Amino acid sequence: MSEFRPTLRPALGNKQAVSSPAVKLSPLQEGTIIHVLARPGEQDVVPFLSSLTDAATHALRPVSPGQWFIVRDAPMPHQEMKSLFAALEPRANGVDQSHGRVRVRIEGQMASRALSKGTALDLDPSAFPVGQSAVTLIGHIAAHITRVGWETFEIIVLRGFAESLWDDLARMSLEFS
Repeated sequence: MSEFRPTLRPALGNKQAVSSPAVKLSPLQEGTIIHVLARPGEQDVVPFLSSLTDAATHALRPVSPGQWFIVRDAPMPHQEMKSLFAALEPRANGVDQSHGRVRVRIEGQMASRALSKGTALDLDPSAFPVGQSAVTLIGHIAAHITRVGWETFEIIVLRGFAESLWDDLARMSLEFS
């Protein structure tokens, strides 16, 4: 892990929450996002990874087979991140994505309907329950969606697409304001 520390500037720093009685769109603080990749053939990695998170709800989010995001609201101190990466070895590798990904929250009784305008995911709670995650497209933008509450979703997107996604989500929510 490099000793280089980038200067973080909020990707959505000038965006204010978009709020109506039915939908609220909020930029989330840029905390920590670690992309974890399990070694080929590793078994029972989820309990191991869960033991390394801070026990926060939805801190461990599946991305694809053998890959997860560890998500924290607060930035992880450098030494703590080095310790986490050391603890992952030899079962998995971690890559700090905190500087390269942004989280957005959309919530409210019409949040799933607004999101459905841009994604092919079935967001009905019976098909996409609380705790479920999926990588999908929202419009033309690749995104990682997690249902973190009955009417609440968190979206992780590459930093360079954050403003475009924000603008798309705001437009998709207009009907419900």
